[in-house]
Amino acid sequence: MKGRIHSIESFGTLDGPGVRMVVFMQGCPLRCKYCHNPDTWQVHGGEETSAEEIMAHFLKNRPFYTNGGITVSGGEPLLQVDFLIELFTLAKREGVHTCIDTSGATFHESERLDRLVELTDLVMLDLKHSDSAAHKELTGADNASILAFADFLAERNVPIWIRHVVVPTITDGEEHLLRLGEMIAKIKTARALDVLPYHTMGKEKYRALGMEYPLEGIPALPKDAAEKAKATILRGYRLAKRKNTQGE
Repeated sequence: MKGRIHSIESFGTLDGPGVRMVVFMQGCPLRCKYCHNPDTWQVHGGEETSAEEIMAHFLKNRPFYTNGGITVSGGEPLLQVDFLIELFTLAKREGVHTCIDTSGATFHESERLDRLVELTDLVMLDLKHSDSAAHKELTGADNASILAFADFLAERNVPIWIRHVVVPTITDGEEHLLRLGEMIAKIKTARALDVLPYHTMGKEKYRALGMEYPLEGIPALPKDAAEKAKATILRGYRLAKRKNTQGE
């Protein structure tokens, strides 16, 4: 089986525990306004690569991945579930830690997805906006499938790392951040929270592709502002947990 691959990063340090090989899959159903890789959107782009080729690349550098593993990102990796099953089957035979970085936007229950989840050690789940209408405005789709996917993973006891990009004037409001914390508190297997500051490094890529940059004029978010946003999310998380405990 061949998968459509956009690119491979040999030594990623921000895509799961340890040093990892990150496989960026081709194709994505969302059109996030802050996406800095619009060249991953088209499902028929990229290069066709076999799972065996990817594993050979990983094993060649395995000494560097002692505390890491393989992360599939994108694009949206769950558009290619069958290929991921094949890749992760090979990875687990070698005792390699497996991670999926996903929006969860393509979620629907199936035996194939169940099989993939059985082979997955960690899911990094992007929660893009706590409000469904605002989520649709930001990405082109509401957040119902993403939240359903979080429940699906939690029911199967799959550890989840939450990721959230803070964009000035769009996802930096206190009400939204507190509500996001409340949502995370309901995800029983949530284990970590990464809050990422919006950056403008994708502008040149949009220009090169002849595309209009959707967030023209919105400045990059300072790192300290992202840290404050994370503190607000965690405050919402703790408040929700406290209410749940008192309710019990």
